[in-house]
Amino acid sequence: MANTNQPRKGEFFQLQPDATRGGKGHGVIFENEQELLTPPRLILQPKTGGFPPLRETPRLVYHPREGVLPQDLEGGMSGYWLVSDRLRQVMEAVDPEAFVFAETDYRLADGSPGPTYFLCDVIRTVDALDEEASTLDLVVSDDYEEGKYYGLTGEVRLAFKRDVLGSAHVFRLPFHGGVFCDRVFKDAVEDAGIVNAKNSNGLWFYDVVNR
Repeated sequence: MANTNQPRKGEFFQLQPDATRGGKGHGVIFENEQELLTPPRLILQPKTGGFPPLRETPRLVYHPREGVLPQDLEGGMSGYWLVSDRLRQVMEAVDPEAFVFAETDYRLADGSPGPTYFLCDVIRTVDALDEEASTLDLVVSDDYEEGKYYGLTGEVRLAFKRDVLGSAHVFRLPFHGGVFCDRVFKDAVEDAGIVNAKNSNGLWFYDVVNR
């Protein structure tokens, strides 16, 4: 029987904060991060993902000297994404079981309340990569906790097992640290006006078939 999980350009993407815009990045500081940590963790995000019990609301303050105002998706928030309310609405509409959110107290430089932002984590992990049909750097080593790692540099052509993914539109893989999504989620973000031809608003969709 022929393998039906052949990689197709424009079907699946790696989703990450847009690092191509240059400059300092966003200027949001996580002011009470230390108070929320669970030692010996150095970041708020637990090793298993999701959110630990929060003793208080994450307090985020924009400092102009540190960078620009946050876009709809930003990274580097103690293991989490920082997402706008309009992006959260798309996430929950398209694939609510993929994400968890924590409300934040986001303030502008003068102390006044800023737009609504959430910390976000992708909590669904699916072993859905068809390794035989994919082209990637598959590293097998005891140096990795899971015993192997998917390297996505150079020529990459990823094929996913559609029967394993089922109705999932956003997911992680057990042997890679990134987040992946399908065309349905990407189209929904674009239809909401968050990403357009002139502005990524912080979202970068990298096609997992790059050749």
